[in-house]
Amino acid sequence: MEFVDVLRWAASGTGIVAALMVAAHISVRVTGYGFVIFTVSSVMWITAAWFGDREPLALQNIILFGINLFGVYRYLWRRPTQRHAA
Repeated sequence: MEFVDVLRWAASGTGIVAALMVAAHISVRVTGYGFVIFTVSSVMWITAAWFGDREPLALQNIILFGINLFGVYRYLWRRPTQRHAA
């Protein structure tokens, strides 16, 4: 198995795990770590696409990388705001 194949399988597996974590939304922290894993998955997909000469897949995952970073910020870095009851 070539390096690119290993990356593709690892990216696929981490993407599945991350999707389960985000969809389950067990807690804010678990969802946040799901976005961390999504970010790692995006990096692996970008790398595999680059070496596999698949620019559309690389571009898609560059955009998803940014979205995933926003998810990490939203669920792990940002301080929760107090909502006032009306």
